[in-house]
Amino acid sequence: MRIKQPEIIYEDEAIIVCRKEAGVAVQTARAGQADVVSLLKNYRAKKKEEPYIGLIHRLDQPVEGVMVFAKTPQATAKLSAQVSSRSMEKEYLAVTTGVPEPQKGELRDWLLRDGKTNTSAVVARGTSQAKEAVLDYEVEQVLEDGQQALVHIWLHTGRHHQIRVQFAHAGYPLVGDTKYGKPEQGGRYCPVALCSCRIGFLHPVTKKKMEFVIEPKGKAFSGVAKDTKNV
Repeated sequence: MRIKQPEIIYEDEAIIVCRKEAGVAVQTARAGQADVVSLLKNYRAKKKEEPYIGLIHRLDQPVEGVMVFAKTPQATAKLSAQVSSRSMEKEYLAVTTGVPEPQKGELRDWLLRDGKTNTSAVVARGTSQAKEAVLDYEVEQVLEDGQQALVHIWLHTGRHHQIRVQFAHAGYPLVGDTKYGKPEQGGRYCPVALCSCRIGFLHPVTKKKMEFVIEPKGKAFSGVAKDTKNV
């Protein structure tokens, strides 16, 4: 996969908002492997700027979406505080296998991460090191004669693989998610049908409310009515 410079949606003296493509890591420890952070550092260096990039939040490598990065340590601290206080708003669109019932509701679970396998699982409340995971969702459109659904998700906590794990546990794994769902039939590959479609936060310098919305590009979203993707 050829990794290109991330699409810059907005930039000023304190922040960069960009689109992360599916399949690109946000940050990796592997030598020689490009990731969003290193690409943005190179982008700043080419402009003769201090190549500082503050990582505020993450997206799984198979997931596409809008992200915000800081250009100064001060902006990093202020944006990270919004993540910690859960005041940063994050919305997603996903295509699920099956139609969630009820079609509007909340998923609240306790997740335990396994660092050896890089997976998370739903466990009983009170399990040592488990963390609470909360999201709200609403079915926007039923697809493929009732076999799939376009789901709008409001994320309240940012746990490891949270959306993928919670919907799989509920019986509605995301299309294309071979880690938590079913293997693709007939060898057909489809990226994980999940897109971080909206992010909202207060600007770390001006305190102005900032909001950025994108449409998903993933293969699984190709049959979705355009008006349902306007979040």
